[in-house]
Parts: sequence; C-alpha cells; structure tokens
Amino acid sequence: MTSSNYTVTVLGLGAMGLPMATRLASELTVHGFDIAEPRLELAAAAGIKTFASAREASQDADALLLAVRNGEQLNDVLFGENGVASVLKPGAVVILGSTVGTEAIPATVAKLAGYGVSLVDAPLSGGPKRAGEGDLLIVVGAEPEALEKARPALELLASTLSIVGDKPGDGQALKTVNQLLCGVHIAAAAEAMALADALGLDQAKTLAALEAGAAGSFMLSNRGPRILEAYTEDGAEVLSRLDIFVKDMGIVGKATRAAGLAAPVAAAAEQLYLLGQAQGLAAADDSAVIKVVAPTKRTA
Repeated sequence: MTSSNYTVTVLGLGAMGLPMATRLASELTVHGFDIAEPRLELAAAAGIKTFASAREASQDADALLLAVRNGEQLNDVLFGENGVASVLKPGAVVILGSTVGTEAIPATVAKLAGYGVSLVDAPLSGGPKRAGEGDLLIVVGAEPEALEKARPALELLASTLSIVGDKPGDGQALKTVNQLLCGVHIAAAAEAMALADALGLDQAKTLAALEAGAAGSFMLSNRGPRILEAYTEDGAEVLSRLDIFVKDMGIVGKATRAAGLAAPVAAAAEQLYLLGQAQGLAAADDSAVIKVVAPTKRTA
C-alpha cells in the first residue's frame, strides 16, 4: 500500500490531535472529526478532510488514531451509542495514543477482534510542537501484523519509535513507568524553584545554573520556564493540564499497588497534583503545581 492511498482518521483535533493530523496529512490521506467547529475549520485549512460525525470520518480508514482521556472514554468512542468500531473495515487498526493504563486493554482487544480490527497500543509523549514536527516518543505494544499496518502513521509521528512488546498493554505498561518519572520530575522542579525563591535567589538565573549542572533534566528545562510563569496574571500557557497528571499518577499508583511495590516518591507527587486540582488548578498547566508548594511568590 502506498502512502497516497493510506487513510488515517484522527478523532479529536485538540492541542495534540490537530498537529498530529497536520503532520500525517503531509504524506497520507487524513480524515478528521472534532465536536468543536473552530477545530474543524483549522483542520480543513491544514488539508485535512473533515466530517460531520466520528462515524462518518472513520469509514474506510486504514488506521484510526485515538487520543482519549481514559479507559471509559476509549470504550465509549469505540463501542458506545455512537461508537465507531462497527463502521471500521475489517483489517483496520486502532492506534491508541493515550495513557489509559493496562486495565482497559484486554476487553478493548477482544471487542475489536469481533469486528476484525486490531489494537496498536502506542502511547506517545512530546507535546503539541513535537507532534507537529514528527518528533514524538512512541512506545508500542502490538502484534507484528497490526504494527506493520500502523507503521505509515507511526513513523511519520515519531522520531523515536520503541517497540516494547508484541501485545497490546505492553505500551501502556512502559508509559506508566515513564509517567511515574515525569510526574515526580515536575513536582521536584516546582519544589526546587519554590525553594530558590524562598532563599531570595533569582529564579531565572537559578534555573539556568541548574540546567547546566548535574541536576539538569529534560523536564526541568521543559517545565522550568513555565513554572516561573505560574504566578503571572495569565499563568503559563496550558500545554499539559495539571489534571492529566492527577489521572496519570493515579494509574501509576494502581500499577504499583497491583505489583506489591512501594512507591512513596510517586505517591507524594500524586498528592501534590490532587491538592492542585482541589485548589482549582485542574485546567491550569501542570507547572502550576508550584502554587501548591508555595501559594504566593516571594516579593521581597
């Protein structure tokens, strides 16, 4: 199959969905749907064929790319009242790009098999900018035949495509480990920058110094500038909502408990995100977790 006759449907054209769809449309045929009309207009301007419903957009697709919030939403999109699984053609693949945990995967695989459709478990990381540039990290768990069917889409989106196992669920497992580290790193960066402020240090100069030394990390460099913007009137630009880490650290907690593994650092980080959500920061950028540690910025 050549790229010109390979069709990918992207359901959800939000902060991640639209740049991914735009990237895919550079070489593939892309169908898109979103409940928000302005997102459909942006997609159409980017060369994406838009539709009036998810079911219409999903017909005749070789691959369906989903970015959903959790396992319940995954089940609803595929098998609910207006679910799209029944209109997918036999032999199509569903590419799950979200972090939903391993629990929802076995039932999803079994239900899709009834329609002759395979699941490619491919949670991704990288944010909107990297999505549009094809610079995502994607970790994949999938049967080899399904993986090959999904490759045209995956290889356009990923600069790092890591095949971690040959069954759906393996990708979710690795992403759970990834999110443990990311969630802890963001919380630690927020604590560090709050301490710098409490000690009377210039936060921007502190951040630059930390980045150059042994304490530097991708998450510090990525979230650090946004952490410094958290106290401004508008806060940091929302690139990753705080309540996403409420969800993801909850998945981490379930996984560690199921494994009988103590994870006190992850549990402490989860509590910071839960406190942030309780304080009305759910829709803020996750960098706003600094306001849980230090509700106000030092002014002296």
